[in-house]
Order: sequence, then structure tokens, then C-alpha cells
Amino acid sequence: MLKLSAFADEISPDLDEQIRVCKENSVTHFELRSANKINVLDFDQKLREEVKSKIAKAGLAVICIGSPIGKVEINKPWGEAFARFKTAVEMAEFFGAPLIRVFSYYAPEKDGDMRPYRDEVIKRFREKVSYIASKNVTLVHENEHAIYGEKGRECLDLMQTINSPKLRSAFDFANFLMDGEDPLMNWPSLKPYSTHIHIKDALMKERKIVPAGEGDGHIGKILADAYASGYRGFVSLEPHLAIAGQMGGFSGADLFKRAADALKKVCRENNVPLAGA
Repeated sequence: MLKLSAFADEISPDLDEQIRVCKENSVTHFELRSANKINVLDFDQKLREEVKSKIAKAGLAVICIGSPIGKVEINKPWGEAFARFKTAVEMAEFFGAPLIRVFSYYAPEKDGDMRPYRDEVIKRFREKVSYIASKNVTLVHENEHAIYGEKGRECLDLMQTINSPKLRSAFDFANFLMDGEDPLMNWPSLKPYSTHIHIKDALMKERKIVPAGEGDGHIGKILADAYASGYRGFVSLEPHLAIAGQMGGFSGADLFKRAADALKKVCRENNVPLAGA
């Protein structure tokens, strides 16, 4: 059976509201990105403890730190970026999250070609993977616009070159669609590396985010194949139905429910067991 997680800050900045709506929609785990409009990497000790306590008291848990690591230009000082990465690892350990979401860097110029920087990307990922070698965390790389791993071929290159169980893929349907690629074409090569799946769909031609099953992402077909192939991880709601921005999205409680209901419907129609569906 698949399990349901979510970027709960898409519901509201307020942690109590995030928890309430998650529980109403059968979400059991947070992909923790922010609370009170503060990014998880910037939580002070008081906020860390408050968030951890409230999530635990609600019977929920954190599956992934939804960090922005790697969403910086590749020519920014590595020392600063690596220090920020260490904070993400610290947060994962504090919240007991086994996964940390990461990205693979922007070009120095806006929407520039990242391929000339491939070797530097690989170097940085090797250092990050080495740092967590003895820690109980895994990095999950999300395909994203304008980073090195925007397209499926570069995502695969990253997985094959690093070749470590400490670096896996967070497969995102809509992000491929928004960059002109069919997720169904990328799934066979990335399936062996995909240990986390983000749920947002899109219409490729219109470049519009829509609920699961209403776009061109082939979400039902891919989830059915993932389940048949032994995937038993999380599907993580990241609906982006009201706002879809570079550093995050927003849906609100009502649109979040619509997104959750749409995913549950897709799973039922494709015989994919989903907790709470």
C-alpha cells in the first residue's frame, strides 16, 4: 500500500491549520518545507521543538525535509552552499525524516544552459553523498525547471554517475510536463532510482497545473506500474493549484482537498492501494 504525504505549507502558513487539513485528508506525513512563513532551514530551536511536538501529538510524522538545497546559481560559493546543506541534514535528523529533497543548481545566467557545469554539479553531489554516508538519511533529487536535472536525461546522468543508494529521485510529473517532456517517456529509465513521488499534474500545451488525473502526466498509469514493480513508498501532494512559484506553491485548504480527492480517485481507478483512499 502506498502512503500519503504532503507539502503541508500549501494549505496554510499556520501549522495548526496544516495539521488539521492533513488529518482530514488522510495525509499521515509532512514533507516539511515551512511553517509560519519560515523555511525549515531557518527554524530556530523554539520553532523546531514546537513543530516537532505538534506534529507528533497529532499522530503525524515527517517523511522528508522539503529543502531548497541546490536552488542556487552554480557559481555561488560552495562553502556557503555546503553549510546550508549541513543544516538540512541536521533538520532531517532532528525531525526523524529519512529523506531530504534537493535540486541540482541553476546556471549563473537566467535560464542558461547548465550542461557546461555538469562536472561541478557531480562534484558537489559527491561531497554531499560522502557527508551523509554514515547517516540515516537519503537525498532525493527533484527534476525542476532550469536546474541541471531539468530533463530526464540529466536526471539519469546524475543517478548513474553518482551511483549511490544515498542519492535517489523524487519523480515530479508536472515539472517534466512544464519543460516539454512526457513523464511516461522518462519513467522507465528513472523508475529504478525513484524512491519518492511528487503528485502534481499539468497540461503540457497550456503549461497549466491541474489536479492529478486531469493533465498529461499519465499519473495513474505510472503509479500502477510503480506499484506493480514493488514501489511501496510515499506519494507526496504538492498541488500548486493557486500559486506555482520558483520557491514553492500554494493551494489553500479547499484546493488541497480537491487535489487529495483527485489523487485518491486516480489510485482507485488504477487499482493502486493508497492509505486513506
